[in-house]
Amino acid sequence: MQFRVLSAFIIFIGSYLPLALILAVQDIPMSWWSRSFCDFSDIKQCLYNPFNSPYLSIIFIVVTCISVVVSNLSLKKISFPFDAQVESSKTIPNDIINYVFPYVVSFMGMSYETPENLLGFSVFLFWMFAITYKSGQIIMNPLLLMFGWRLYEAKININGQSRDVRILKKGHLTPGNYKVQTIQDFYIARGINE
Repeated sequence: MQFRVLSAFIIFIGSYLPLALILAVQDIPMSWWSRSFCDFSDIKQCLYNPFNSPYLSIIFIVVTCISVVVSNLSLKKISFPFDAQVESSKTIPNDIINYVFPYVVSFMGMSYETPENLLGFSVFLFWMFAITYKSGQIIMNPLLLMFGWRLYEAKININGQSRDVRILKKGHLTPGNYKVQTIQDFYIARGINE
């Protein structure tokens, strides 16, 4: 099974929620932090919008939050047509280097105030998505760790054939019987009774 481009893009964008939060915090001027939030005696003077570029900050946060929710719902709706027996497994570290670089970039002078930098960063994210999608690595999303998903290297048996594969499973993967689905270069597993 292969992710559709739109589904893959949603999963990819959802993984950048931490970056959206970092950029939003950087978009708040230092002078705002020293002000009182609200004086209830003069409610009309309350400061609800701390951002220099509120539309961009809020849109990026909302889009990435929605992408995270849709990603989780999509993973719950996957069908598991194959039976597999896991003979052995070990966790493998998540390849987060692809996601670390954009966070480093965010601390190197990028802001919503400079449209040319944003345009360049958008092109960079597009190419990151294309490379990640074409290489079959879209499922290696570090944000999935926050929701209890783990990546394993496992020896499995499907229809009498033994193979070494990478499996994504919510929770622990212990030897036993599972229902599985292939997505790009990975298997996604769930317990028989889940």
